[in-house]
Amino acid sequence: MNQNLTQRFKVIEEALTKPPIPHEPYKQSLKAWAMYCLRDRGFKVIYAQNADFAIETKGGEKLYFKVSNNPVEQDSSISWIVWDSTSKSANLIPPLVQTKD
Repeated sequence: MNQNLTQRFKVIEEALTKPPIPHEPYKQSLKAWAMYCLRDRGFKVIYAQNADFAIETKGGEKLYFKVSNNPVEQDSSISWIVWDSTSKSANLIPPLVQTKD
């Protein structure tokens, strides 16, 4: 992963670990909350056919995300946002293999 992409994932992770609003599962879905947090940080969140959503960078690159309340059996070619109900926090799991769109 190049340095620019690594920095981008740090900003994404910070948006989820220091959110503008807390995630309240009884009020909003994890997907809606994650998208809100990322938009609040200025990310362009867009529709993705094979993921829950994507972030489009200024260069046109897309980073794909799926969200889950269950941390098992995740596709390592995509980024995951996993909610830990015990610690009441979101964890970002970047992809192991970065693909170009």
